[in-house]
Amino acid sequence: MSGVASASGAGFGVWMKDVQAQTEAALGAFLPPAGREPAKLHEAMRYTVLGGGKRVRPLLAYASGALFGADPDATARAASAVEMIHAYSLVHDDMPCMDDDALRRGKPTVHVAYDEATALLVGDALQAQAFEVLAGAASVPPARLVTMLRLLAEAAGSAGMCGGQAIDLDSVGISLSLEQLERMHQLKTGAMLRVSVLLGALAGRDLAAHEQEALAAYARAIGLAFQVVDDVLDATADSATLGKTAGKDAAANKPTYVSILGLEPSKALAEQLRQQAHEALAPFGEQALRLRELADLIVQRKA
Repeated sequence: MSGVASASGAGFGVWMKDVQAQTEAALGAFLPPAGREPAKLHEAMRYTVLGGGKRVRPLLAYASGALFGADPDATARAASAVEMIHAYSLVHDDMPCMDDDALRRGKPTVHVAYDEATALLVGDALQAQAFEVLAGAASVPPARLVTMLRLLAEAAGSAGMCGGQAIDLDSVGISLSLEQLERMHQLKTGAMLRVSVLLGALAGRDLAAHEQEALAAYARAIGLAFQVVDDVLDATADSATLGKTAGKDAAANKPTYVSILGLEPSKALAEQLRQQAHEALAPFGEQALRLRELADLIVQRKA
């Protein structure tokens, strides 16, 4: 898993494909083999994690890992851990008790392809697997590794992703202010994007206060931009392009940036956030090129 360094001089598209391939290989190695008992659970875990997705969180982890000199195994473990947490959240989000969706990454969701009980267990098992994988980063000093595990737990739990999802579920049909919507998405989406950046960096070395602040400002901007663009795409793209059901937010009467601000102001906000992300990275100079390019990718994506 050493190809990231060799691809650093290549164009962004080449680097991105290289990281995505490395992430796929690492996830395949870190997940339980499909044939191991309980075979159905392990097969379903691999079904949901492998062979799909943009791998935005691993890309962020690899980019910040390269910026801070992280070793390949530690970077792969940080990237795989955040992707496993992300995948588990998608499995649970898609279940009938939550968003009740039948399509994810262009294929049937786990509860449709298998059954609801299996989907529930897949999410539970992936969450546990993420911490097991991250805890195996032998090159990271124990004290820093404990910090990384704590940051991942905070980002995934009620103070992060799960908390944001709870607010989201409670907000259907309710008129939210822009500040309330932003708070929800800083938890639901932003927390896991932020921790992806931080874990990649911490896989390399301890961070000075100003470095943490710069990375946090960058992550806050891309976290919000990611959701703003998601809302724009949900309102404008079709299901085939997105690989998931389009128009779900409007149909469910969910508050979005588009419903509060309108379509064009939402696009303008995404561009403003992209600029903020670039500005936050100024202290790192050209070394932060990949993180800047990822901010561009998040805002300019079509799916």
